[in-house]
Amino acid sequence: MVEFVPVTDGDLDEILDIYNYYIRNSTATLHSGKMSLEELKEFLHISNTRYPSFLIREGDETIGYCFLSQYKKRQAYDRSAELSVYLKPGYTGKGIGKSALDRLENAAGPAGLHVLIGTLCGENHPCIRLMEKSGYSRCAHLKNVGEKFGRILDVVVYQKEI
Repeated sequence: MVEFVPVTDGDLDEILDIYNYYIRNSTATLHSGKMSLEELKEFLHISNTRYPSFLIREGDETIGYCFLSQYKKRQAYDRSAELSVYLKPGYTGKGIGKSALDRLENAAGPAGLHVLIGTLCGENHPCIRLMEKSGYSRCAHLKNVGEKFGRILDVVVYQKEI
């Protein structure tokens, strides 16, 4: 059974391992260098009721994490948040990502958030399918704005009003 538990300081090393895997091996994130614990803490918050973060567990194993973060550092955007979901390899395509989106949506309403935004690499087709199946609409397609592994990449943005 998959469960979502609030992230604690003790979980950050596991989260960093998952995120750094995606940095090294994919375009799921356009970060290109290994991330430090300090850098992770800049956007993944602990015990923040407005921008919660959750460890995704199956039994005793951490299989991923998800979180909401500030969309832009301007008061006018306070009704919106960016969402992120990362699962360990081998756990994708099993409905866990959909459960993570549902968990974030359920946390966003009470926090006063009305729009959730997902920013994805344009070649991340599994995540794009997940967003579309979950009721998110593509609201932007930014061509040739990212670069990783020596390749120029598109970025797509999805949003959902909750």
